[in-house]
Amino acid sequence: MEHSPRFEKLCDEARAKIKEVSVDEVAARIAKGDRFELVDVREESEFAAGRIKGARHLGKGVIERDVEKAIPDAGADIVLYCGGGYRSALAAENLQRMGYRSVASMAGGWRGWKAKSLPTE
Repeated sequence: MEHSPRFEKLCDEARAKIKEVSVDEVAARIAKGDRFELVDVREESEFAAGRIKGARHLGKGVIERDVEKAIPDAGADIVLYCGGGYRSALAAENLQRMGYRSVASMAGGWRGWKAKSLPTE
């Protein structure tokens, strides 16, 4: 998907401030049984059409409003993903600004996950 230059710039600025993890790293953590919050920040319709097995939904439009109820522990280990890693980078930056200390964005997002034929539901 091609994005506008200003959106790309905004995402690049966010990526410089956050931690990104790869699809392979997330898949390995799931396979090992690591405990962490896997959060899909895509639109509700995208989530309903398919998601990473075990992911919970907190859409980009509401994550900042709803995260404290859904994940009250600011020290929780959180991995966010979206379609390609753009929206999740923006959401990760905002969660960090809200005091969450262990937030990462999955580079490549849902498209990267599906390209590797990893488990979905």
